Amino acid sequence: MARGWESKAVESQQDEAERRAALGPALTADQQARAHLKAGLELALAETQAQMGAACRAAHREMLQLRLAAIEQQLKDL
Repeated sequence: MARGWESKAVESQQDEAERRAALGPALTADQQARAHLKAGLELALAETQAQMGAACRAAHREMLQLRLAAIEQQLKDL
Protein backbone atom coordinates (compact mmCIF):
# COMPACT_ATOMS: atom_id res chain seq x y z
CA MET A 1 0.00 0.00 0.00
CA ALA A 2 1.37 3.41 -0.94
CA ARG A 3 2.12 5.84 1.82
CA GLY A 4 0.67 9.30 1.78
CA TRP A 5 2.51 12.51 1.19
CA GLU A 6 1.89 13.64 4.78
CA SER A 7 3.35 10.52 6.36
CA LYS A 8 6.50 10.93 4.27
CA ALA A 9 6.79 14.56 5.39
CA VAL A 10 6.41 13.55 9.05
CA GLU A 11 9.06 10.86 8.65
CA SER A 12 11.38 13.37 7.01
CA GLN A 13 10.88 15.83 9.88
CA GLN A 14 11.62 13.12 12.42
CA ASP A 15 14.80 12.10 10.59
CA GLU A 16 15.92 15.73 10.48
CA ALA A 17 15.27 16.16 14.22
CA GLU A 18 17.32 13.04 15.00
CA ARG A 19 20.17 14.29 12.81
CA ARG A 20 20.21 17.68 14.56
CA ALA A 21 20.18 16.03 17.98
CA ALA A 22 23.17 13.90 17.01
CA LEU A 23 25.15 16.98 15.94
CA GLY A 24 24.77 18.66 19.31
CA PRO A 25 24.16 22.32 20.04
CA ALA A 26 24.84 24.93 17.39
CA LEU A 27 28.18 26.73 17.64
CA THR A 28 28.49 30.49 18.10
CA ALA A 29 30.24 32.55 15.44
CA ASP A 30 33.37 32.70 17.62
CA GLN A 31 33.37 28.93 18.13
CA GLN A 32 32.94 28.37 14.40
CA ALA A 33 35.85 30.71 13.64
CA ARG A 34 38.09 28.91 16.14
CA ALA A 35 37.13 25.51 14.75
CA HIS A 36 37.85 26.72 11.21
CA LEU A 37 41.23 28.14 12.29
CA LYS A 38 42.11 24.94 14.14
CA ALA A 39 41.26 22.81 11.11
CA GLY A 40 43.45 25.01 8.92
CA LEU A 41 46.35 24.81 11.37
CA GLU A 42 46.03 21.03 11.61
CA LEU A 43 46.10 20.80 7.83
CA ALA A 44 49.20 23.03 7.67
CA LEU A 45 50.83 20.89 10.35
CA ALA A 46 50.20 17.69 8.41
CA GLU A 47 51.47 19.27 5.19
CA THR A 48 54.63 20.52 6.88
CA GLN A 49 55.29 17.12 8.44
CA ALA A 50 54.96 15.52 5.02
CA GLN A 51 57.39 18.05 3.56
CA MET A 52 59.85 17.28 6.37
CA GLY A 53 59.96 13.69 5.19
CA ALA A 54 60.93 14.78 1.71
CA ALA A 55 63.34 17.58 2.63
CA CYS A 56 66.89 16.92 1.44
CA ARG A 57 68.72 20.14 2.28
CA ALA A 58 69.55 21.13 5.84
CA ALA A 59 68.42 24.73 5.33
CA HIS A 60 65.03 23.61 4.04
CA ARG A 61 64.63 21.16 6.91
CA GLU A 62 65.51 23.90 9.43
CA MET A 63 62.92 26.24 7.90
CA LEU A 64 60.31 23.50 8.11
CA GLN A 65 61.18 22.83 11.76
CA LEU A 66 60.65 26.52 12.54
CA ARG A 67 57.33 26.38 10.71
CA LEU A 68 56.30 23.27 12.69
CA ALA A 69 57.16 24.98 15.96
CA ALA A 70 55.15 28.07 15.00
CA ILE A 71 52.10 26.03 13.98
CA GLU A 72 52.25 23.92 17.15
CA GLN A 73 52.45 27.09 19.26
CA GLN A 74 49.41 28.55 17.50
CA LEU A 75 47.49 25.32 18.17
CA LYS A 76 48.44 25.48 21.87
CA ASP A 77 47.28 29.09 22.05
CA LEU A 78 43.79 28.18 20.82
